[in-house]
Amino acid sequence: MPEVTIARTDVADAAGRLAADRFLLVDIELPEEAPEPVPPIAEQLGLDAGELDWLGGRDEPARAEFLGDRAGFVVPVVHGEEIAHLHVVVTERFLVSVHRGQAGLARGIGAALRHERPDDTVAVLFLVLQEALATFRRAAVQALLQTEELEDDMFEDRRPEQVYRLARLRRRSALLHHALLPYLQVIDEILARRMMSPAFPEQRRQGAEAFQTAGRMVLADIESLQDATRRAFASYSSLVAGEQNGVINRLAIVSVIFLPLSFLTGFFGMNFTFLTDKLETRDEFWLLAVGLQAIILLVSLYVLHRTRIWRSLRDSD
Repeated sequence: MPEVTIARTDVADAAGRLAADRFLLVDIELPEEAPEPVPPIAEQLGLDAGELDWLGGRDEPARAEFLGDRAGFVVPVVHGEEIAHLHVVVTERFLVSVHRGQAGLARGIGAALRHERPDDTVAVLFLVLQEALATFRRAAVQALLQTEELEDDMFEDRRPEQVYRLARLRRRSALLHHALLPYLQVIDEILARRMMSPAFPEQRRQGAEAFQTAGRMVLADIESLQDATRRAFASYSSLVAGEQNGVINRLAIVSVIFLPLSFLTGFFGMNFTFLTDKLETRDEFWLLAVGLQAIILLVSLYVLHRTRIWRSLRDSD
């Protein structure tokens, strides 16, 4: 491994260090709302501004390209709830990363360099790319665990805020997938072309294959998160549908019992001559007013028993 100096500094000091140190890892942090730097970051660092005009720019898409003795990358990084982009330029002498806001990987890269001790600058580059992948893996696993916990909570008690949380997790999975998939496609294309060259060293080939394998595994984790959020939404819908079926069964029981009774009371409450003139005794009143309703009630209960509505309602509870 080359002797490495890690420095967080401003652009002017970084330019001086690039010309002096044997190997330098520079992390440049730009303000999030700052306009495009003038002159460009590459020119301020003393690099080729024509080929590296994208360095430090806003809204740059995923990029992976080899420019003679140097390579340039625009790497997506998960930072909190946002997806930031890390601009990386690597040569045999230095690795420069530029980002907006506190979305850099300098701390994680520094710890990885001390533990893994890569052999050359290309190994350092793959270490940076792997560290960026690790941010996606951690975000996907954390969101997946939250989804599973939320799904368990839904079986105990359903609340409206659970739907909102599920929607946020589903949106999170979509953002992760949307940011990582184009980046992996670009990386695969450039690495496939390089690996087809007979001059591509075997050690670098192994590093490239390890990175591609890790990228596919992280993408699989994100797709698992998407499947989990879809399953959680389906579970929530099924549980709500089951509750609604129980409410409908209760309404059916009430309707079967009280609709005939309401019909009887409405019918005998009419002021027809037959009802007012013919029903004169108390026995006739009790027979029609109470007897018919008791008979209707017994018939309704028999119908409910025969159609097993009671049993289905008890099973659902």
